[in-house]
Amino acid sequence: MRYLISFLINAGVLYAMPFLIPAFKVANPQSALIAAVVIGLLNTIVRPILGILTLPITVLTLGLFLLVLNGFMFWIADKVIDGITIQNFGWAMVCALVYSLITWAVGAVLNRK
Repeated sequence: MRYLISFLINAGVLYAMPFLIPAFKVANPQSALIAAVVIGLLNTIVRPILGILTLPITVLTLGLFLLVLNGFMFWIADKVIDGITIQNFGWAMVCALVYSLITWAVGAVLNRK
């Protein structure tokens, strides 16, 4: 049940992000649901592999290169899904940062006991 709620929160955040970031567009709620699945799969499968391969760069930048990796995941999702568009890679990094902050904050509020 917790995963379903987390998935719906992530999809809701993706659907609401065009109000915060004008360079990010979502065509409809179905595209937000598909994007949540694709971003989740990319973060589960591709990101750990890239994290290991880019570990020296991540250490040299004191972890800031992880923001680039998160932006890359959003950029890949933009290329794979027809219903979302991001203007360029820089905006993909901004989208990844905003998405991470909002989902973290909502998750922290909902997981309080």
